[in-house]
Amino acid sequence: MEAESEPYVRLATLRTLHRVVADLNAARSLAGTLQAVVEGAVHGLGFDAAAVSLVRPDGDLVIAAVWEIEESTFGGPSVLLGQVGSRESWDRMLQVADHWGTLRFLPYDRGWAIGTDIPTWTGDGPLPVYDNDWHPADVLLAPMYSPGGDLLGVLSVDRPRSGKRPGAWTREALEMFSLQASIAIGNARLRAEMQRALARLEKEQQALRASEESFRQAFEYAPSGMAITELHGDGTGQLTRVNDALCRLLGRPRATLRQQRFVDLVHPDDLGLLLRTSAEGGRAELRLSRRDGGFQWVCLRNSVVADATEGPSFLLTHVEDIEDRKRHELQLAHRASHDALTGLPNGAELRSRLARRLCSRAQLPAPGGPPDTGHPPSGTVQNGPPASGGPVTVAHGYPPPDEALERDREAFAAGEMLRHDATAAHHVHAVVPADPSGGELWQGHRRPGPEKGLAVLYCDLDGFKLVNDRYGHNAGDAVLIEIARRLQQVVREGDTVARMSGDEFVVLADAIGREEAKELAGRLRSAILPPMRIDNRAVRVGVSLGIGWAGCGMSIDEVLHSADERMYDEKRTRGGTARGSRGERSHRRAG
Repeated sequence: MEAESEPYVRLATLRTLHRVVADLNAARSLAGTLQAVVEGAVHGLGFDAAAVSLVRPDGDLVIAAVWEIEESTFGGPSVLLGQVGSRESWDRMLQVADHWGTLRFLPYDRGWAIGTDIPTWTGDGPLPVYDNDWHPADVLLAPMYSPGGDLLGVLSVDRPRSGKRPGAWTREALEMFSLQASIAIGNARLRAEMQRALARLEKEQQALRASEESFRQAFEYAPSGMAITELHGDGTGQLTRVNDALCRLLGRPRATLRQQRFVDLVHPDDLGLLLRTSAEGGRAELRLSRRDGGFQWVCLRNSVVADATEGPSFLLTHVEDIEDRKRHELQLAHRASHDALTGLPNGAELRSRLARRLCSRAQLPAPGGPPDTGHPPSGTVQNGPPASGGPVTVAHGYPPPDEALERDREAFAAGEMLRHDATAAHHVHAVVPADPSGGELWQGHRRPGPEKGLAVLYCDLDGFKLVNDRYGHNAGDAVLIEIARRLQQVVREGDTVARMSGDEFVVLADAIGREEAKELAGRLRSAILPPMRIDNRAVRVGVSLGIGWAGCGMSIDEVLHSADERMYDEKRTRGGTARGSRGERSHRRAG
């Protein structure tokens, strides 16, 4: 159980980091960004204290932000805030410290390297007992650099809550966080510069020539892309002026860009977002096309430049390159939704994909037909109306069409039915396919239904615990990785193979018939059964398979439980072995 808990701890850390990074980029000022950096290091990375030392224009470093869980050490943030250390002393300390990737660790026995002109503190805590224990005088630093390689500042963290020197996982997380922090600080500085430039432009409107020159320099020499868009006349939306940074970002010459609009450059999937972005204070993160055919992630920020007498004149758009941040966000999202061992989607991601395919409303029936609840029938269907004249009821308790259902069906046919949300406008209902054996009856007739449906195949390995007990967890991990590879090789393109927990795998197969699902189950079984070579040993495991069907109107738990029960039915047919396996599975899930 302890070995299985680590991925979940990492998953929680990644989710926390994702929120912290979002807070970094949501800050509206440099001071807010710096404060978000130190708070994120404390709350997201498991440290009790953090500080940011920012490089000043003269090269020295000033402590610009401080945060700790309890202020007993500092006596309040004001004690360290504003204190300055020389750049020479900082460079010497970073050079003497141990290199942990991009991080720098200075153990307590090398405290002489700090010098006397760097503001320091000594954290509270016990002295180390073992070599890996954290010493109150240990120093862990994360230098932050601009894209050009210039030092922006240094993030200092202290007192890991584990009481140990950070391991590989925490170091990697701190490296990723410091990279995101450097991007956020650079962008905050850039935004501050642009705001100052725009403020100067507004104040100097009376001196038109001086204002134009100031604006021209701010526009042309801005390190990020800038564009001016017409707001009136036949050229509304046309890019009338762009800077070199935007041309370089999109790989397009100035003359070409001035003939286009942002709606001509935006990715088709992001067009709606662009159109919904308001002009005044509008902000959107979307993709713009490059000359090479690829797409660049950017953040658009709009500002209306107005004349004092004539009103709005043109739209100034700041185009910020966020490709690196988006790539890291996608990496974090992938780690949060995929199993660390096998690389397969995890249980949360499987449930998410299943949720996108299902809705709470069952598909409406055709005129004169039974309501398709999306539930697989269990048992028999009552034929003919009851003696009391009441409604006919199927085994799952869903009534046949009444007047309200008929009205809904007619509204649906006319295209007037309200959707639960905007994304459901093109929703295709998941319906359990009809049983070709003719076993599903409605009022004495075979129940109509589509030939294809959404199948859930639940796979539970047999004998896996024996491999773990006999050969160790490393061998067990190797078996799971090999099983994952084999399953991915035999499923159809577009099918989802996910690892639920332990030795349980689930395959989600859409647009598949009953016979095709049985054939897929056979391929999965044939892929798992052959022996595999693990540490020069021939290892073999079995598998129990269950096929469940998903339909709109069913909950995700109902769908998974249906497939799980059918898998257990197969396992139960093996007698005493099956009962033992069931107990083993229940114990594992409880853990």
